Amino acid sequence: AIQELRSIFVYTHDSFYVGEDGPTHQPVEQIASMRAIPRVHVMRPGDANEVAQAWRHAIGREGAPTVICLTRQNLPTLDRVNLGPAEGTMLGGYILSDDPGANLLLVATGSEVPLALEVAAKLREQGRKVRVVSMPCLDLFHEQPKEYQDGIVPPAIQNRVVLEAGVEQGWGRILGRTGLFIGREDFGTSGPYKVLAEKFGFTPDAVLERIHAAGLSSR
Repeated sequence: AIQELRSIFVYTHDSFYVGEDGPTHQPVEQIASMRAIPRVHVMRPGDANEVAQAWRHAIGREGAPTVICLTRQNLPTLDRVNLGPAEGTMLGGYILSDDPGANLLLVATGSEVPLALEVAAKLREQGRKVRVVSMPCLDLFHEQPKEYQDGIVPPAIQNRVVLEAGVEQGWGRILGRTGLFIGREDFGTSGPYKVLAEKFGFTPDAVLERIHAAGLSSR
């Protein structure tokens, strides 16, 4: 980053979902650490289409490094018929799914993007209007014009939830003063990734419960 080199780093096993390798191999804090480095774009794509766009961004970027963080577990390739196009990855964050008049915002990265869509579906069944934003690159999003940022994360929507399987550091500008962060503020543990998802509350029902408990589903 200091030398302004166009280096590209591709990392895998990007969260506690690594599973049986144990907490020493589960990077709950490294993504936030890399985001703290000036000029570095840390991209955490949520499906194969976002991976392709992240690579497109990386090879087209000059004078700075890009980090692409991939998951260990299999993720679905999202059906884009009723979702926002993955080209939004090139802007750091984009609207993936939206309801007219939405007053609850779900923001997710990487392996938590499909989870956010599942949570949104459950909230809609309960009559809530929801916007889901995929945020593969936080720094790139903050480099966009304010008009674009406000169009994706409207200041008027204060009911905000961020889903990321890591520490909260770096998400303050998105969360605001009243947002809810659902992540992992401690180290992981050893176990099958589906068991860890249950243990750490990264299931649709567990996330929905956290949203209800915070009062965000009734505002």
